[in-house]
Amino acid sequence: MKHLLKTIRNCEVCSKRLPLGPRPIIEASEASQIVIISQAPGRIVHESGVAWKDQSGKRLREWLGVDDKTFYNTTNFAILPMGFCYPGKGKTGDLPPQKECAPLWHDAVLSELNNVRLTLLIGSYATNYYLPKDGSNLTNRVSNFKEYLPKYWPLPHPSPVNRFWRSKNPWFEESVVPQLQKKIKELL
Repeated sequence: MKHLLKTIRNCEVCSKRLPLGPRPIIEASEASQIVIISQAPGRIVHESGVAWKDQSGKRLREWLGVDDKTFYNTTNFAILPMGFCYPGKGKTGDLPPQKECAPLWHDAVLSELNNVRLTLLIGSYATNYYLPKDGSNLTNRVSNFKEYLPKYWPLPHPSPVNRFWRSKNPWFEESVVPQLQKKIKELL
């Protein structure tokens, strides 16, 4: 696993298209129990080099009901974005993750994880990649999360940009988040 993570962190496959250059963000250990598959690191994470060390990460840790120490312990959580590097800024948020990363690296990383008990799929890029191509949108998948258990748990992205989704879907934080917190507590 250490060699694989080092190889990924040195990846430059799409470096010419990245506005700030490559800085692959990934965290995992063979013992990781929960895998977080998300979109791609934002600019703040790119600059710090620490996954989810921004406002999105703060909200995600609140949803999970864990503190920083628990979250950043790779025995608890593996962090595996769809795109490992910051893709740049778009009109209404960051650009989509680079398409090469998931097909190039995900299977290799997931095959090294021997203790996974749950995979959190955060946002439409992760859910569209890992869940059946059944025409469901992210809202339907999140509201019907039990259909994907015990392997996957689809979630919206916790980005401040996504506040409109959360305001239109108050059931998520009222009903789903407490169930998610209970599950995370059981697993850890």
